Amino acid sequence: MMQGSVVTVGRVSVDLYAREAGASFRDQQTFSKSVGGSPTNVAVAAARLGHRATLVTKVGDDELGGYVVERLRSWGVDTSSIGVSHGNLTPVVLAALDPPEEPKLIFHRQPDVPDTSLLPTDLSKERLGQCDVFWMSGCALSRGSTAESSLYWLKQRNRSSHTVLDLDYRPSFWASINDARRAAQAAIDWCSVVVGNRTECAMALGTDDPERAADMLIERGVSLAIVKMGAAGVLLATKHERAIIKPLRITLVCGLGSGDAFGGALIHGLVNGWDIRTIGEHANAAGAYVATQLTCGILRWAFMLDQPIPLQPMTP
Repeated sequence: MMQGSVVTVGRVSVDLYAREAGASFRDQQTFSKSVGGSPTNVAVAAARLGHRATLVTKVGDDELGGYVVERLRSWGVDTSSIGVSHGNLTPVVLAALDPPEEPKLIFHRQPDVPDTSLLPTDLSKERLGQCDVFWMSGCALSRGSTAESSLYWLKQRNRSSHTVLDLDYRPSFWASINDARRAAQAAIDWCSVVVGNRTECAMALGTDDPERAADMLIERGVSLAIVKMGAAGVLLATKHERAIIKPLRITLVCGLGSGDAFGGALIHGLVNGWDIRTIGEHANAAGAYVATQLTCGILRWAFMLDQPIPLQPMTP
């Protein structure tokens, strides 16, 4: 397997997961602590698969920021591009497994949250231009100097392989869906790969129909469009071929992080030049496995990439 260089950009947080399935935030709960934020998790996933993964973000000058950096370093992520925003706090996210397949989230993020203050100089031109995969979270486009820097970096990449946009739509990060759509469409025009679920495609493209969304992305110049269809599986599309990957039968514990494991496996497949069906099967399996864990499943699933997929497809 090839080892690639990966750069991910966007939000980071300390995540507190409620351990009681079905309990709401109004109930008594106990929490497990971990590091989160979609592009952060994707960097961890890529590092666990043996790639040189760099995360570009900022934390607060508090002990939680120190916790984030130390944990990421222990998991093999290059933390040299994680800055410190003095006078600000590291974000905290609380998750209630209510329901487990779509946990409720509370984002504790200050107006001047550290990861929204990135500057173009926070990522060197050499690293930006030379990385095998550049992974941008859609949330990075939402506010602050990070939004401007993110679009600048995408333009510098100019759709070089592989420049990935994860639509990663969180409504609370945006003033309106129209603002989110304008930002997503501006970013799409500079990316070679776009990933999103049906809700995210509706936000970015105005349609939640997977085939139509894939068509629209390909028409805009995207080389690989990936639409996550929930219970219907995953659609992967290029200009010349399409593949639908069936969902896998699992006992779900927590849906959080499964999309990020999917992203890590996608990166692995892109770096190694896999065909779209192989990429889809392994990315789908990685996401399914992490959904059977509470917080740290993303650290344990890498074994699946070198073995036959150990999960069974769902039958109609």
